[in-house]
Amino acid sequence: MKHIFPLVLLLGGCGASPEQATFVGAALGIGSIAVLGRTPGDALWSIATGRDCSVVRLDKGQSYCREPEAPPEPPPFCTRSLGRVNCWKDSSALPGHPVGVADGPVELTPAQERNRTKGWLF
Repeated sequence: MKHIFPLVLLLGGCGASPEQATFVGAALGIGSIAVLGRTPGDALWSIATGRDCSVVRLDKGQSYCREPEAPPEPPPFCTRSLGRVNCWKDSSALPGHPVGVADGPVELTPAQERNRTKGWLF
C-alpha cells in the first residue's frame, strides 16, 4: 500500500490539467511539511548539503539551516565530603586524586559523536 502512493503521484502528471498538477504539487508540499517538517526542495537541499535546512525554521525566525551543535561540556567532577557532595569543573588541581561519586564516562564515544554530528537523513 505504501508503495502505491508515489506511483499515483507520478501517474497524476500524465494528461493532468495544470490545475490538477498545481493541486497535486501543493498537496505534496503541505504533506511533506506535515510529515518531514520541510518542503521537497528543502529535503533535496538538506541531502545535498548534509545540513538540516527548512523553510519552517525561517517561519520561526531562525536561520534556514540549523547550525552544528557544539560538543557537550565535560561533566563536573564530584566527590563525597562530610555529609554532602562537592563538585568541581577541573579535577586536575585537587590534591590526592580523590575518587569521584559517579564512575561514568566523561567523553562521548565515537558512535555517540558520529550520531551527534551526522547530517539530516544520513
